[in-house]
Amino acid sequence: MRNAIFVASWSGGKDSALAYYRALQLGMVPKKVLTMFEEDGEISKSHALPLEVVQAQVKRLGVPILTKAASWGTYENQFISAMDACREEGITHGVFGDIDLEGHLEWVQKTCTKSDIVAVHPLWQMSRRAVVDELLAEGFEAWIVVVNTTMMPAKYAGKILTREIVEELELAGIDACGENGEFHTVVVDGPIFSSRIPIMIGDPVENGNYMFTPVTLAE
Repeated sequence: MRNAIFVASWSGGKDSALAYYRALQLGMVPKKVLTMFEEDGEISKSHALPLEVVQAQVKRLGVPILTKAASWGTYENQFISAMDACREEGITHGVFGDIDLEGHLEWVQKTCTKSDIVAVHPLWQMSRRAVVDELLAEGFEAWIVVVNTTMMPAKYAGKILTREIVEELELAGIDACGENGEFHTVVVDGPIFSSRIPIMIGDPVENGNYMFTPVTLAE
């Protein structure tokens, strides 16, 4: 993988951040970051992060960002369009934060192949606890910004992910990595960034079965 040029799939959360970090450790060379947004282009898919927050993250990665707006119905076509554009720029690999969900791994591999992009999954087959432990050990700072209230208590929305929180979640029988969709995070500091992203965490807002925590830039 050394010197392989890659585009990183960037959700703004912990798994994409740790995958990016591991890709760098493998000697891969970042060329672009791809973030998928809702149809209005204002907030990211799943993590509901505002464009300016994602831009602030990527600015501190030091690489250009590529965004695509899509509904779930148009997601695949927009994703392939983005991969095609990356391939035209000479990017040969894509880095993704998948851990153990076979269905998503297969989807990523299938769609990347259509653009002649090699899909790389640096976290694949790690234990879910090991992912969280490594993230914290390497000095990443992540905040829980979306909680699926059918899977875990709403009180965790807006909390920083710490070892204590990880232990609490596991004792309650909740996946501390949130890989089943229990929660999503925003990463604001860590070894991949040139500096910490200054954010403000707002009061949680309920929307159906989800509790969303507004995230804004503090600068």
